[in-house]
Amino acid sequence: MDTYRAAQVATANGHFEVVERDVPAPGPNHVRLAVEACGICHSDDFFVSGGLAGVRFPLVPGHEVAGRVEELGEGAEGYGWKVGDRVTVGWFGGSCWHCTPCRKGDFIVCENLKVPGWAYDGGFAESMIAPVDALARIPESLSAVDAGPMACAGVTTFNGLRRSVAEPGDRVAVVGLGGLGHLGVQFARAMGFETVSIARGQEKAELAERFGAHHYIDSTGSTPVGEALQALGGAKVVLATAGDSAAITATVDGLTPRGELVVIGISPEPLDITPLQLILAGRVVRGHPSGTAQDVQATLDFSALHGIRPTVEAVPLSEAEAAYRKMLSGEARFRMVLTNG
Repeated sequence: MDTYRAAQVATANGHFEVVERDVPAPGPNHVRLAVEACGICHSDDFFVSGGLAGVRFPLVPGHEVAGRVEELGEGAEGYGWKVGDRVTVGWFGGSCWHCTPCRKGDFIVCENLKVPGWAYDGGFAESMIAPVDALARIPESLSAVDAGPMACAGVTTFNGLRRSVAEPGDRVAVVGLGGLGHLGVQFARAMGFETVSIARGQEKAELAERFGAHHYIDSTGSTPVGEALQALGGAKVVLATAGDSAAITATVDGLTPRGELVVIGISPEPLDITPLQLILAGRVVRGHPSGTAQDVQATLDFSALHGIRPTVEAVPLSEAEAAYRKMLSGEARFRMVLTNG
């Protein structure tokens, strides 16, 4: 039987080891992918650490997958996919189709969401099985290395902005300039927003400008972030990509009346926001999940059209351990991507 390599952790918080596994056959309405690239997301740590219920070891994480359809399971051809198609699989790795959100068509908040690396083996491997409803088609102008991160980091920022209350010409601030934030700035600029980048340190101003920001606010400066935003006229929307509750909270007073704080950066600490900050100006705080395969498709198409790409450091699958630790340390600029072949 043919085999493939996978980078797995045997126990919670364990180290990655590359092992050989037998190549499985896809079941009904599933496909087998030849994985070409897989981004490393900070959310992978939820699984590697065993921090979520139902995580099983040994574990193969990875939910920013790009590759080619290698084999179709029974019924999969009826969904329009064929061998050789270039596809991604992201945080949305399939839905149950039968819970109440799914019956309402709101698949991204499926009560039984199938996240790769949690519900089934993810993309830190040469081969992977995925359900057909998880697949998004990669435009020819995007490489696998660029497309993989768009299936999670890309769609989360893209969707967070396009589903916000902001309209073209409005002022939008993006908190953080990391793996999510550097894409958020690019998307905000391309969507026609007056774009403000908020990050730590004045040395990042030039970088923010390079990604398309019209303004830069150093969150460590002497002027509070809320005041700095109001000096620009206030932000209709703040997209909070940084996993730092204090940094997120600092932006609330910078929102315009009826402004919206869209939170996509994850932090275990509570947000220190008073009802008065929200009520008097009619402000809204909203958490935003990732996006369905169709949303990923829209993200990929928009990125191809506007020349938006993630900044990545690509390394071979054999270096999964070092790449994962670099992501955890915060030293990645801006997305670590594992590659095959």
